[in-house]
Amino acid sequence: MKKFLFVLMAGLVLVAAVAPDASARRKKKQEPAPAKIVTNDKGYYKDVWMDSGIGVSSRRDLPSTRYLGLQMEALVTPPKDKLTAEDTLLQNATIIGSEIDENGVLLYPDGAPRFRCIYMNGGNAKALSRPLGDAGRKVFTDFIHAGGSYVGSCAGAFFACHYKLMDDGVQDFSPEYIGIWPGVVRNTLLTDTPTGIFVDEGSPLLKYYDYGGDNYVEEVYHNGGCYGICDTLWPAAGEVLARYDISMLDSTKRDFHGYPAIWSVKEREEWGRVISCGSHPEGSNGGERLQLMSAMLRYALEGNAPARIKGELTLGEKREMIKTTGEQDPAYTRIGDLQYHHFTVNVPAGLDTLTINVDTPDETFKDCGLWIFADPADFAFRENARYQNITRKARTTLEIPAPAPGLYYVSVYCATTVEATEGEKGTVYTGHTEVLNGVPYVIEVK
Repeated sequence: MKKFLFVLMAGLVLVAAVAPDASARRKKKQEPAPAKIVTNDKGYYKDVWMDSGIGVSSRRDLPSTRYLGLQMEALVTPPKDKLTAEDTLLQNATIIGSEIDENGVLLYPDGAPRFRCIYMNGGNAKALSRPLGDAGRKVFTDFIHAGGSYVGSCAGAFFACHYKLMDDGVQDFSPEYIGIWPGVVRNTLLTDTPTGIFVDEGSPLLKYYDYGGDNYVEEVYHNGGCYGICDTLWPAAGEVLARYDISMLDSTKRDFHGYPAIWSVKEREEWGRVISCGSHPEGSNGGERLQLMSAMLRYALEGNAPARIKGELTLGEKREMIKTTGEQDPAYTRIGDLQYHHFTVNVPAGLDTLTINVDTPDETFKDCGLWIFADPADFAFRENARYQNITRKARTTLEIPAPAPGLYYVSVYCATTVEATEGEKGTVYTGHTEVLNGVPYVIEVK
């Protein structure tokens, strides 16, 4: 225990040494700069899915998504005193899966992230996590490992952590913490009180805004959140994005001045970025707090994994993309709504025409639009592909006359999606709900 306390105190000294001077930052503020619109153009269904489910705030609005022009959906359950067993069933069906959506709202049938980013509200991390069980918690981990990103405030930061350090030095390795932030957090013991937040020099959050010209955000609401333990327990890939300023407070049960208030990690290129925040800037409709939350979302979205190749197509051979989520063979699984499947094909010299055929073996999906894109230089998306066929049907052909020899990128895009409306408990799907379990198709190049 003495050795542990020595390491912890060493971390305290290290962080205190870099804590900014609050008085030097407080000066006349500049007007906030306008937002930069962030577009969804890489084959996700939408940008942000907000969890306002069991155990966390029943928030319906995330102003930063409107500020950035992002598309958002949400699950919203009632406050604790109005919850019913049906709410747990709804949450688990939404996240884990159901008959009409076997893979759940967050993932495509092949396990790829359906949204670019999850936003997790504040509340009670263990009350949030327990109803999900192991299966629900795994969905969040799978989402990150498949390339989607995550932003969590307060309880969302606790939920993401590896473990929590208790007041007596005990390490709380509760199964409710999912470890997508592979580091340690500690409760601030500060409730219903705003703090200041310094944005670190060199922080990626400064790429987007300067927060009034002094890189400092005042009066950020704080209610029982956490801070990052910045010592030998800090992950190698971890980043401190901003730190707490509590120098203006008359008293506090714990001195966490200068400790990480916002931190992030992206452990692998093929994983998404995880951003944790101990405070609550998410409800702000204007000013620097809105900018702070918007910067977190923008940095999270930048952390999405790059597109992945499903496989290499061979001239004259059909590739059947017909398997379901439950068969657990993502290289041959059906395509989801507004999703791309990417392939490559090596074109030999002297080929008169490269022909790409896409067809569905299931008549249920014959009117689903499966578009074909191809490009000789890069992943074939709608905005860059040199060759394309945007049909209304699931049976289509793309012909490329006299193709130059070499590697070509080919993609299939499902243009059919559901109708989404906002109901009492969040987003409700109608219309072409059959695409939620994926559209089967066969692709052939010749």
